[in-house]
Amino acid sequence: MEIKAFNAYRFNSDVVGSSDDCIAPPYDVIDSSIQDELYHKNSYNIVRAIKGKPEADDTSDNNVYTRAAEYLENAVATGALVQDNKEAIYAYVQDFEIAGQMFQRSGVIACGKLRQFGEGVQPHEKTLEGPKADRLNLTRATACQFGQIFMLYDDPANTDRTIVSDAMQTAPVIDTIDEHDVRHRLFVVDDVESIETFAAMMADKQAVIADGHHRYETALNYWAETQDKQAAYQMMTFVNMRNEGLVIQPTHRLLINMEDFDLVALLAELQNEFYVSEFKFENDDERKQARLGMFAMVASLAEQNIFGFYAGTQAFYAIKLKNPKFMAELYPEMSPAAQQLDVNVLHKLILEKHLGICDAKLASESHLVYIKDLGDAIDKSIAEVDSGHSQGVFFMNATRIEQVQAVAAAGEKMPQKSTFFYPKIFSGLTIRKLDIEKIKPHYNKNLIVQEC
Repeated sequence: MEIKAFNAYRFNSDVVGSSDDCIAPPYDVIDSSIQDELYHKNSYNIVRAIKGKPEADDTSDNNVYTRAAEYLENAVATGALVQDNKEAIYAYVQDFEIAGQMFQRSGVIACGKLRQFGEGVQPHEKTLEGPKADRLNLTRATACQFGQIFMLYDDPANTDRTIVSDAMQTAPVIDTIDEHDVRHRLFVVDDVESIETFAAMMADKQAVIADGHHRYETALNYWAETQDKQAAYQMMTFVNMRNEGLVIQPTHRLLINMEDFDLVALLAELQNEFYVSEFKFENDDERKQARLGMFAMVASLAEQNIFGFYAGTQAFYAIKLKNPKFMAELYPEMSPAAQQLDVNVLHKLILEKHLGICDAKLASESHLVYIKDLGDAIDKSIAEVDSGHSQGVFFMNATRIEQVQAVAAAGEKMPQKSTFFYPKIFSGLTIRKLDIEKIKPHYNKNLIVQEC
């Protein structure tokens, strides 16, 4: 992939007070409560651009997109955003903890040359039209790139380690800890040798999109629309697949609005294709042991197609596919890599075949809520079932990085929410403002949706 350095706009602490208070998670994870917190955190917080608040009297001339453009213009005019004098790439380091174990993931922020899928860039997840239209309208109104697309590449020589290690000997321009206790540090790398070394290493590399599929397709559409050479490059964070801090967390599936859900009938139907192990309980102590037993079994068989399940009765279940041939026989058009994915087995052989949740219903999220495995998410999902708000929850093992590579290499895409690369890449660390005439976007409040 062709990459190049750029002159980023960054928040100026002399004006904003603290640049740490101006960055934000990517827009697809910002709900209304996080949005409120970010709005109050700092008047210059990037949320005003990437996930602005709709207003009841919004019109085609005054809406989230036009306000994002006004925010950007004001931030530049007041000196809240200042462009770096020298072209640079940027070392991005995240320190975090999962289940008592500390990790450090590092990457390099640079501009990557856009390519059509299959021409050096591979997606691994499907996209939806609503989020792409929303992001395109934001780009049209602002002519700006606020966040990076998370890209994976494979470099056995670990060229980035030396570049990042050298950068970490300097003072970070951002050093902050987010609400999940993830430490984010940003270092400027503007020496020509490091930039040329990284660019040379990336020149023959294939890249896989880890996160930001909607934004990548939006960038392609914007480039095609403007035909401007600046739009041919997109700000990206490049992470080596061999990075020891590259962690994929599972995303669980919560069943909702299943009016005719019948657990007994479902379990009986599943017996033809799955082994179903039951972990019964009659009191709180037994419930804890049953839960532990179910999760232990699911974890121990992580390289097989197995799921945990809870539906509010006095048992947890482990559901394991009997034979991979079931997927091969029913979906021969899928590659072997895709047939072996837990998410495809669950979505095709259980959700669609036995529960009637087809692709259209998956896309509309009318019967499924995706639960990222963070903090007390599992406890909350179980509570949703116990309260009757949900009919059941499927617990997933994390998709493995080699599976992501294999599916992408086969030119196929996984279902939405197949991977949860933790932690998220924050927006506003670096900003790339294009010198392109802005396009008045078509405003539709129904397009202000989250990325899937």
